[in-house]
Amino acid sequence: MTHTTLAGAPFVATQNNDLYLEGVKLADLAHAHGTPLFVYSKAAMLSALAAYQRGFTGRNARICYAMKANSSLAVLQVFAQAGCGFDIVSGGELDRVIAAGGDASKVIFSGVGKTRAEMRKALDAGIACFNVESEAELEVLSDVAQSMGKRAPISIRVNPNVDAKTHPYISTGLKGNKFGVAHERALATYQRAASLPGLQVTGIDCHIGSQITESTPYLDAMDRVLDLVQAIEAAGIAIHHIDFGGGLGINYNGDTPPAADELWTQLLAKLDARGYGQRQLMIEPGRSLVGNAGVCLTEVLYLKPGEQKNFCIVDAAMNDLPRPAMYEAFHQIVPVSARVGEAVMYDVVGPVCESGDWLGRDRQLAVQSGDLLAVLSTGAYCVAMSSNYNTRGRAAEILVDGDKAHVIRRRETVADQMACESLVR
Repeated sequence: MTHTTLAGAPFVATQNNDLYLEGVKLADLAHAHGTPLFVYSKAAMLSALAAYQRGFTGRNARICYAMKANSSLAVLQVFAQAGCGFDIVSGGELDRVIAAGGDASKVIFSGVGKTRAEMRKALDAGIACFNVESEAELEVLSDVAQSMGKRAPISIRVNPNVDAKTHPYISTGLKGNKFGVAHERALATYQRAASLPGLQVTGIDCHIGSQITESTPYLDAMDRVLDLVQAIEAAGIAIHHIDFGGGLGINYNGDTPPAADELWTQLLAKLDARGYGQRQLMIEPGRSLVGNAGVCLTEVLYLKPGEQKNFCIVDAAMNDLPRPAMYEAFHQIVPVSARVGEAVMYDVVGPVCESGDWLGRDRQLAVQSGDLLAVLSTGAYCVAMSSNYNTRGRAAEILVDGDKAHVIRRRETVADQMACESLVR
C-alpha cells in the first residue's frame, strides 16, 4: 500500500492511488452523497487550533474563531467544544453561535455596518465586546445601549496603515480601506468613546488583512498598536485587552506562511519587550483554522478540446467555489482516483453561464468523463460565500472524524430555494 500526504492538505492522503481524508475514502463519499460535495476533517481543524494554543501557553489569551470563513453549525460546534470564542460580523452569525452551543460571553462583534437591531440583539445576549469601526458607530451604539439601560463594552478597530502584502480585496489595514479608524484619529476617538454614557472602553483592535504569509506586517502593526496603547493610557483611558485580529495565511500553492505558534513566539517577544506581555490578548483566526481542512469533490462532465484551450467541464461552479472568480485564487485540483494515461493541459471550468466560472487554469490532468476531482484547501470562504446563481442548490457538507463521516448539511433542493418566494395573485 502506498501512502502519500498531499502538500498543503496534511490530512488528505493517497492510498493505493485513491484519495482519503483521515480514514475515509473520498470516492465512497462522492458516490453516496453526490457532487459537488464539501468534506471537512475535524482533526485538521483541531490541529490548526492546537498551534495557536501552543503559542499562547501560559498567557491570558482568548482565541475567537472568525466564523465568516466557514459558519456551518457543525464546524462552529467543533470550535465551541474546544473552548473557542467567536468573531462575528452580523446578527445572524450570533444566532449561529448560540445554535451551535457557543458562549455569547466569548463573542466579539466586528464589522463596519452594524444595525441598531443587531446591536440590541448582541447586548441582550451579553457579548464580550463590540469592535467599533467608526466614530459615527460610537454615537449610535451608545444611544442603543443607553435606551436599554446598559453600557456596551467596546474596543476600537484601529487602521494602522500597514501593508499586509496580500490581494487588494482582502487587505484591510491601509488608509484606502473601509475598515477601522485612522491611526491619526485613534486617540481622539478613544477620548470621545470614554465620554459617552452608553459605552465602556475595554480594549483596542487591529486587523490588517487576510491570507498573510509573512511575519513582518504583523510585527509592524503590533508596534503601531502598542504606540497607541501607550498614548491612550497616558490620556487616562485604560486598555484592558489587545486584539490583534487574524489573517494568517495557509498553503494554497506553495505558500509558506509562518506556523501559528512560531508567529506568536515572535509577537509575544515584542509584546514582552515593550512591557505589555501580561495584558489579555484576543485573536480572531479564520482561514488558518479551516482552510486546509476542506476539500470539494466534483465530477467531470465533459472534456472539450479547443484550438487555444482545452476545457475540463465539471459539476462544481463559481456559485460553489467563488474564490477563483472573485480573487483569481489558486486551489490545487487532483484526481480522487489516479488514472493511467497521458495528462492533458485543461482549464477546469463549471457549468454556470459566465466566462468567470473557472476553478483552475492550465492544469495537467489525466481524466475522462465521469472521473472525480478534488479541489483542495476549500474549507474557508467557499460554502460560506456560495450562492444559488443559475438556481443551483448549495452543496452538501460532510464532517469526517477518523473513519466516520457525518452529514452536516444536506444538499439544497430547488424547493428549498423557492420556499420564501411567491407569485403575484
